[in-house]
Amino acid sequence: MLLATVCLAGHQVLRSVGTVEQLATDQASVVVEGVVESDPVRVRPRPGRRVDTVQVVLTLRIEQVTGRGQLSRVSTPVLLVGDSSWLGTSWLQRVRVTGRLAPAQPGDDVVAVLRAGSAPELLAPAPAVAEAAAGVRERFRSASSVLPADAAGLVPALVLGDTSATPVELTDAMTAVGLSHLSAVSGTNVTLVLAFALAVCRVLGLPRRLRPVAATVVLAVFVVLVRPEPSVVRAAVMGVVGLLALGSGRARVGVPALSTAVLVLLCWDPWLARSYGFALSVLATLGLLLFAGPWGRHLGRLLPRRLRGLGPALAVPTAAQLACAPVVVLLQGSVSLVAIPANLLAGPLVAPATVLGVVTAVVAPVSTTIGSVVVWGAGLPALGIAGIAHAAADLPAGSVPWVPGPPGALLLGALTVLGVLVGPAARHWSLHRPVAAVGVLALAAGVGVPVSDRGWPLADWRLVVCDIGQGDALVLATDAGHAVLVDTGPDPARVSACLDRLGVLVLDAVVLTHFHADHVAGLPGVLRGRPVREVLVSPVSEPPEQVEQVRDWAGRAGIPVAPLYAGDRLSWPGLQARVWWPERVVRDGSIANNGSLVMTVEVGELHVALLGDIEREAARAVLSALRREPDAAGWRVDVLKVAHHGSANRDDRLLDALPAPLAVICVGADNDYGHPAPSTLLALQTRGYRILRTDLDGDIAVGRATRGPLLVLTRGP
Repeated sequence: MLLATVCLAGHQVLRSVGTVEQLATDQASVVVEGVVESDPVRVRPRPGRRVDTVQVVLTLRIEQVTGRGQLSRVSTPVLLVGDSSWLGTSWLQRVRVTGRLAPAQPGDDVVAVLRAGSAPELLAPAPAVAEAAAGVRERFRSASSVLPADAAGLVPALVLGDTSATPVELTDAMTAVGLSHLSAVSGTNVTLVLAFALAVCRVLGLPRRLRPVAATVVLAVFVVLVRPEPSVVRAAVMGVVGLLALGSGRARVGVPALSTAVLVLLCWDPWLARSYGFALSVLATLGLLLFAGPWGRHLGRLLPRRLRGLGPALAVPTAAQLACAPVVVLLQGSVSLVAIPANLLAGPLVAPATVLGVVTAVVAPVSTTIGSVVVWGAGLPALGIAGIAHAAADLPAGSVPWVPGPPGALLLGALTVLGVLVGPAARHWSLHRPVAAVGVLALAAGVGVPVSDRGWPLADWRLVVCDIGQGDALVLATDAGHAVLVDTGPDPARVSACLDRLGVLVLDAVVLTHFHADHVAGLPGVLRGRPVREVLVSPVSEPPEQVEQVRDWAGRAGIPVAPLYAGDRLSWPGLQARVWWPERVVRDGSIANNGSLVMTVEVGELHVALLGDIEREAARAVLSALRREPDAAGWRVDVLKVAHHGSANRDDRLLDALPAPLAVICVGADNDYGHPAPSTLLALQTRGYRILRTDLDGDIAVGRATRGPLLVLTRGP
């Protein structure tokens, strides 16, 4: 601990030399020269954020900075945020850029954030080694592109940690079921690569004393290919420790090696101490050291003779998942019930996919054509892994809520330790007292397994507003087991779970009011597991990247996409709708938000007004359209879906034109947009609306019996 603290102090002193820290505090405009230390990464937009422009991040080590009339030579890491012009940069290039500095968050592994105001100016190309590595990666990606989309993205991720081509829905599915570690360079990747290299040395007859040298060379080449960033160096060290443990079969050798490796890594990069990835890597390696050997032998004895060799393959992911579970619960707030089965099923596929991927990486620089043939050997098991991820993510009740924060992690850690300690005794007792064991399991299931929500949904519901976080997802009932979904929210799993709770088996249509991610990013979860007849969208194709993504998702599912326009009338069993907006493109404000579909809906006896995310400019136009309607004064509105999550950017005259007893606001808890705005809540209250919010009330079900009162039931957040 003392050594790591001293190293941290030394790093801090070296990083703070020069003027960068003060310039960042002053948020000064600067001209910097520096070396690119990581590959550029296209940032996925946060739900609700506009994606009109591409945002790219990378790590830049500043060597010279000019700001406030002063030139300073430094060696300071910063996080650079730029536009699409930075996608052309590569590792170890030397560049010049103008921009504005801002302070980093306390504890970050960079000193400041540099928001680039210009495209990069290349001062010096990357060294030949780095250029060669970039060429190998590019040819590897080219060879992999012949595979189906999931495999084309997953094979480079398995081998080189290159996730640039991985489909978003596959990334989400792997994260949800605990397989995301496979698509990052981890100790497992390194162990497999080194084991493969040693096996090749053995086949080639290389003397035993030279094999460690050959393995070291292979490891160095591998690290250069995937970039010697902190996470990669960490994985390399953990992979060597894991190989040592597997090779010796003795925890007594591995645990001291792991402890030494942790200490060395923390001295080299003290900021690893606050990295979840580092903690998960260490715990996974520790689980392998302590449990993989004995559990593998025990599982082997339980399997048929011909399958006993699978014992270690089954024990490794089980041991790693159990060891990592207390940290994973900090990230997810829930305990996955499918993580271990998913890893057990995917585990046997990882080795052939990785090893044959390495072979492809070796062959592709020589001949991309041959590489495109060889890569199928890696692509088929990769498709299997992707299929497991999608299937596991679609399972209902795949995870259970858990106590949040550090108390939950400590509780799960204590239960894991208790289970490991008493597991053998419990097995012995259950074999000798099976009736009592069944009774204990039944009692535990009765206490621990969640039961369905009593009374949910409302018996004659016509509208359900789903609690899917910061976004919209509204379900309108049509026929038995059928519905129309208006918007999908940002999270495929949450919107799919809401539909499952309602017993929706078929969607007669999915209506996407506009193309921002908090309204459309959940579409993959909607399309999996249930038929969808059509997708109806706003004619305002902004932002274009999200429009293309929606059309791609629907196209791969074979579902037609059609625009709606003001004046269109729609009809399904028990449901009629009229589209009031958009009539034109509004250039003021947010083009996408003001291009939202605005509809009035009659579903059974319930009358609903859906305002999408329109802002003040479009609200004025909608109000004009309503006033042009001859019989608008006689309308009845029961439920108003408040525009744009309760944003203050509104026109109160539209609220006056659509009086209703109930206003619902789709909004995420603790969102950083300030939604709903206090002024909007006050405007609704003074007009007599009863206000329900998904962040406070959870799912909201509304119905109306024939000529009866409005029926409302909330499920709770």
